[in-house]
Amino acid sequence: MAKVNIPALKLNNGRDIPALGYGTWLGLNDKAEFDPTDVPKMVDALSYAIDIGYRHIDTAHLYRVEPEVGQVINRKIQEGVVKREELFVTTKVWHHYHREADVEVSVRASLRRLNLEYLDLVLMHWPMSISQDGVDEKIDYLETWRGFESVLQKGLVKAIGVSNFNVEQLKRLVANSKVVPASNQVEINLNLGQKELVDYCQANNIVVVAYSPFGTMVPSRNQPNSPEPKLNNPTLVTIGKKYGKTVTQVTLRYLYQRGIISIPKTVTRSRVLENASIFDFALDNDDVRTIAQFDNGYRTVVPAFWQDFTNYPFEKRPVKLEIPLALRRWKNGANLDIE
Repeated sequence: MAKVNIPALKLNNGRDIPALGYGTWLGLNDKAEFDPTDVPKMVDALSYAIDIGYRHIDTAHLYRVEPEVGQVINRKIQEGVVKREELFVTTKVWHHYHREADVEVSVRASLRRLNLEYLDLVLMHWPMSISQDGVDEKIDYLETWRGFESVLQKGLVKAIGVSNFNVEQLKRLVANSKVVPASNQVEINLNLGQKELVDYCQANNIVVVAYSPFGTMVPSRNQPNSPEPKLNNPTLVTIGKKYGKTVTQVTLRYLYQRGIISIPKTVTRSRVLENASIFDFALDNDDVRTIAQFDNGYRTVVPAFWQDFTNYPFEKRPVKLEIPLALRRWKNGANLDIE
């Protein structure tokens, strides 16, 4: 079996975080519903990922798959493939748990579903606070963060961070908190480089983790009139041939050379291996400059149904959308029957 060797970056608490992880979000279908059909494929791909050397696993309460993720982790520990302390497990607290005391409720529920004693990193999934009924609770994320500081102090988690925070929100959080976030997980890809945000995070020792690192390269995310590059982009294909790598490998390597961690998702074993096979080459300066020219600020993930809620972090658009029920109420696991 092929093996991969994934290097690590340092968090601001001195702990290591692998520079590439396995993302477990399976997404919603075209009816904005969660379809558990691919959960068994995810379980197989995650098992394979750990077997070949992945040590960073990214999940969330929203993803519904914490029970299965925990089963894989515990099985691999029992098999002797990996020790718990060698793994870096991240999960996230959803909108419904933004009151200070509710953060611990959410974290303990995640620990129960994952069947773990602690988490390596817990993130505030979004800065907004929205009830299961879709009501704007207008809870200040500074209050929520106090709940995060509490679970850190209690040893339930080893590090705390945020997700989908913009620069202004991060600055306010840093200025008014005891603990600086260890990480900010945001969309970053070749179209959305987020230079200002990345520069701020790196200047303040906040590790940046990129979700949707392929943007609209992925066919399922390829919207009408979405910009280049696509998987067959001639410029990237040429760069890939130069190094004997695929376009997606070039993309992940480019982000890594920016000091950014990526958490690509796939349920295909071959892509699990391909995604992690990026640490045996380096893009030269000319190729880095060429790739940087694709950055045009195009955002792939636009949850405009939240844009009128307090603390929405992105630019607003002239649309009115209902929040999908799947983002308000759910149960967990492949059978969708676990609280």
